[in-house]
Amino acid sequence: MTSGRVNPNFRLEDQGIGELGNVYYNLIEPALVETALARGEGTLGKGGSFLVTTGKFTGRSPKDKHVVKTASVTDNIWWENNAEMSEAGFNTLYDDMVAHMKGRDYFVQDLVGGADPAYAINVRMVTELAWHGLFIRHLLRRPEREDLEDFVADFTIINCPSFKADPTKHDCKSDTVIALNFDRKIILIGGTEYAGENKKSVFTLLNYMLPEKGVMPMHCSANHATGNPVDTAVFFGLSGTGKTTLSADPSRTLIGDDEHGWSDRGTFNFEGGCYAKTINLSAEAEPEIYATTEKFGTVIENMIFDDETKDLDFADDSLTANMRCAYPLHYISNASKNALGGHPKNIIMLTCDAFGVLPPIARLTPAQAMYHFLSGFTSKVAGTERGVTEPEPTFSTCFGAPFMPRRPEVYGNLLREKIAQHGATCWLVNTGWTGGAYGTGSRMPIRATRALLTAALDGSLSKAKFRKDPNFGFEVPVAVDGVADILLDPRRTWDDADSYDRQATKLVEMFASNFEQYLPHIDDDVRAAAIG
Repeated sequence: MTSGRVNPNFRLEDQGIGELGNVYYNLIEPALVETALARGEGTLGKGGSFLVTTGKFTGRSPKDKHVVKTASVTDNIWWENNAEMSEAGFNTLYDDMVAHMKGRDYFVQDLVGGADPAYAINVRMVTELAWHGLFIRHLLRRPEREDLEDFVADFTIINCPSFKADPTKHDCKSDTVIALNFDRKIILIGGTEYAGENKKSVFTLLNYMLPEKGVMPMHCSANHATGNPVDTAVFFGLSGTGKTTLSADPSRTLIGDDEHGWSDRGTFNFEGGCYAKTINLSAEAEPEIYATTEKFGTVIENMIFDDETKDLDFADDSLTANMRCAYPLHYISNASKNALGGHPKNIIMLTCDAFGVLPPIARLTPAQAMYHFLSGFTSKVAGTERGVTEPEPTFSTCFGAPFMPRRPEVYGNLLREKIAQHGATCWLVNTGWTGGAYGTGSRMPIRATRALLTAALDGSLSKAKFRKDPNFGFEVPVAVDGVADILLDPRRTWDDADSYDRQATKLVEMFASNFEQYLPHIDDDVRAAAIG
């Protein structure tokens, strides 16, 4: 049996996927919540939120992500970063997964990735779990209901958590698999209930497709001055560095919290919603995001709650530190209606420095910006990926290596060209540790970070007095209203200055060692900006 609104000429049967149980096309939020509850997939929370756990996978599985090595993509993929899968392995995987699906119920959502119609792609998401349909309905963009009757997907994603891959048959690494086939325009996900794999698969698609159109895909959040889309800011950063928190500024309009494109027309959001970390979330520090946790249909992942009252425990990370909530963009009161902005006036590169060495903010030259963009230094935060239990210093190029199918220089050169063309000011912002490394120091006060960002975005910070950092060569403000001067000089925050110097030397050496891989591919000015 099939039900719901769908293009009558583009059902799953028309794609060669038949003999299923019930197929539900494009159910809206109340029906998805109702169905997920009836199937025992989760619990109804306060305000009609949906509370769910994702089993043993509470984060992404980047080592299980594969790109099918076909003739059309083999020269374009960054194979050192993307595990390959043979065409034969994928074809067998597809056949076995479709056979596994027979007789089972599935949920189909026909959605759009990209707010700018000139660069958007149509995505069909086929999910075994009703709540996955709810999740992706929040996170991608929802066509008008009447448009569904003509909808044809550019790519189809099938997510089947109950299916276990076989590495010997399917040319993969474990029984968990995420496989992208650009020729067949299909993505297969199996063996994991973690919903973030759904949205990141679409991001990876756009990361591959958009550079050919001169569009810079960005793992970033974005906002603009209220009533002035020309004054746009983007915030690069890996999970846990503060993209969602810092872009949700009540004094500015939110374009989006995670994934954007920068075209000749300006900035556009890929998504229709937000996927926010909820650990230690508070109504005082982040009222807008906090409020979404009690709104209808918000998906609450892996949070401990009171069985009777359904009150959420934002401090209990016993399931994972990567607990999250997913909600539509319009749940944020100051969200943009069209998810479009101008060319970025300010580019913020967020890093979570577990060494306690970097200052809370620094101004970068264009060459330094490309250097730090390619370096992508941060710390993986506990729970974001399997096996990460405490902050782990890492270099993730372009602040999103797991989602970058092309070589880093492709994205770096696009960024550099657009900075040069539009004159953006670039800043490096450390939301990590101060007063010592992880385990000794403390996290950078969010109030100070917000004050520094406000000064950067309103232009007043550019008028401050700056000093040149002796370790990294970028410019650091000496004094900023509302921020303790000592915070601006991280060496002064340490009890032992000599220990700071040793830690700084260690970090500089890490930067230099990591950047050696890019030296053959960059211009002289970026090479001159290299540290070490």
